[in-house]
Amino acid sequence: MHGAFRKDFLWGGATAANQCEGAYNVDGRGLANVDVAPHGPERYAVVSGQRKMLDFEDGYYYPAQTGIDFYHHYKEDIALFAEMGFKTFRMSLAWTRIFPNGDEAEPNEAGLAFYEDVFRECQAHGIEPLVTITHFDCPIHLIKEYGGWRNRKLIDFYKNLATTIFTRYKGLVKYWLTFNEINMILHLPFMGAGLVFEEGENKEAVEYLAAHNELVASAWATKIAHEIDPEVKIGCMLAAGSYYPYSCRPGDVRQAQLDNQDNYFFVDVQSRGYYPAYAVKKLERLGIDVGMTDEDREILAANTVDFISFSYYSTRCSAGADNPDVEKTKGNAFAGAKNPYLQESQWGWAIDPLGFRITLNDLYDRYQKPLFVVENGLGAKDVVEEDGSINDDYRIDYLRQHIAAMRDAVTEDGVDLLGYTTWGPIDLVSAGTGEMSKRYGFIYVDRDDAGNGTLKRSKKKSFDWYKKVIATNGEDLA
Repeated sequence: MHGAFRKDFLWGGATAANQCEGAYNVDGRGLANVDVAPHGPERYAVVSGQRKMLDFEDGYYYPAQTGIDFYHHYKEDIALFAEMGFKTFRMSLAWTRIFPNGDEAEPNEAGLAFYEDVFRECQAHGIEPLVTITHFDCPIHLIKEYGGWRNRKLIDFYKNLATTIFTRYKGLVKYWLTFNEINMILHLPFMGAGLVFEEGENKEAVEYLAAHNELVASAWATKIAHEIDPEVKIGCMLAAGSYYPYSCRPGDVRQAQLDNQDNYFFVDVQSRGYYPAYAVKKLERLGIDVGMTDEDREILAANTVDFISFSYYSTRCSAGADNPDVEKTKGNAFAGAKNPYLQESQWGWAIDPLGFRITLNDLYDRYQKPLFVVENGLGAKDVVEEDGSINDDYRIDYLRQHIAAMRDAVTEDGVDLLGYTTWGPIDLVSAGTGEMSKRYGFIYVDRDDAGNGTLKRSKKKSFDWYKKVIATNGEDLA
């Protein structure tokens, strides 16, 4: 296994502004969609656009207001990442720190200065920032005034954001991602695109319209970035995980093919520069007009991404309509058939390291561009022992198996891989559930699901394990 990963392989961890920064009303920051996603049973209805909540309401706890207060702890946190040996740190910008409403002509200097400070802190520790422009992040003003990403005007607002940040952070950031998990528009549309649906509205038509606008905005951002700094690399970002047929029944196989197409559609456009035939036919069949212009076609074709990034937590399982009695998963936003051959996490997510290797192969075969794994990890409840230690062997085991599978994809299958960032190297608020108790980190944060706690940072057992993995460039996984 000697030399499995390239010498400059980018090991690190990934966060999102809305899940860790807090300081939601500090230094001129405006309100965003993720700020008003409450903790508790109504969260899913809100993030999926079924329940309209565009302001804080009495009786709810909103965990993004405080997150883990990365805003005031970033130096401490980045120092801990550096102690682990991070080569890269994936983070996102809060759009509303830079443009509080989203549609201003001029940015908020305090927001720009904060991120410059963070990037310089990373550089001081030899850490390369990997920055997501928007990670489930849409200004509330753009939702109330324009309807979110269903409105083409957001393309121009996003172009203004992109031009501002690429200019300001030239030389500080080499790797950018345009939209986090862009395919989540089809699963969590309020979170993914600021969409709220009116009664009787054609939900799917609105989702694909918003998707088109984000795809065009992504291509514009790629163009703008390369014009401002030809050295930067721009990636797309997919919530990945290959769909397996539930059985070899042809109906199941066909359903898996369709589900994979729905997932890959976004990257097909971002990587190839045009709508694939299956998507054109699907939209025609559904009577959906995304408002494609000649300029859109030109921008998409001329500005494909430099690399493909993705999150991987689990594979999924597809059953055809002629196989209705299969047991369903209770896991994340990708509902489907339950795979009887896989164990599950405490939150019902299938654990499938071999599926990680399969997904890496599927993506590399399909696109022939460098890949970057920008999220992978295990959400679990951690116990703090009386002596303060946190023995998260289950997390080490999960990551060990997945890194080994990733290594096989590189050494045996020839996948071109730029780097690997675990999700949540420090505990943060779960996007799907709003919980703190669903912990991913190597660093424990003293904060509970109700917002109580000191925010004190503590190293878990996995901290030293991942430090060793990075130091040996992925060779020592013991």
